[in-house]
Amino acid sequence: MPELGKLNRKSIAALIGVAPLNRDSASLRGKRSIWGGRAPVRAALYMASLVASRFNPTIKTLYERLVAAGKARKLALTACMRKLLTILNAIVKSGIPWKYKPTSAAP
Repeated sequence: MPELGKLNRKSIAALIGVAPLNRDSASLRGKRSIWGGRAPVRAALYMASLVASRFNPTIKTLYERLVAAGKARKLALTACMRKLLTILNAIVKSGIPWKYKPTSAAP
């Protein structure tokens, strides 16, 4: 992906095909779904986010929070794919390696 680090997070998500696209028509509101984009990159990102949802503390927290909120597991995994892509894009753009920063729990 030569565009990684050159586009913003929304554009890169749409390019890969993990951005939710609507199916609205006039006054009707359809479901949001992901489609299009680069399938081989999306497949690799899927496997990476599957592993990250178990072992990466940031992605795992996001996944567990979405599942606890009642979202479908596949939808939560898609959100993890987009988050992982955002993190990768920021790393390439800034050139600074990613470091885990635990957030303090609010009382």
